[in-house]
Amino acid sequence: MSKRLHVGNLSYQTTTQDLATLFGQFGEVLDATVITDRESGRSRGFGFVEMDEMAAEKAMTQLDGSRMNGRAVTVTEARAAARGTRRETGPAMN
Repeated sequence: MSKRLHVGNLSYQTTTQDLATLFGQFGEVLDATVITDRESGRSRGFGFVEMDEMAAEKAMTQLDGSRMNGRAVTVTEARAAARGTRRETGPAMN
């Protein structure tokens, strides 16, 4: 079974490949993504990594608070998206 991790406080220069490389030290990375702004394409300063549950636990313990590209990153278990968000219900009515 896999686990999805939220990685916060990322430098705006951090790439998806940087995340995959960092977390790859702890096991196979199934997916890694830095979230970007739709309009500008600029990083929003956070991302997600999906790994095997045991590797994810180890990575979370070892990497939370560690420095990456000059910033202390936060690594926590990702929460499921809330129901009823605009993304799930479609565009807002004007």
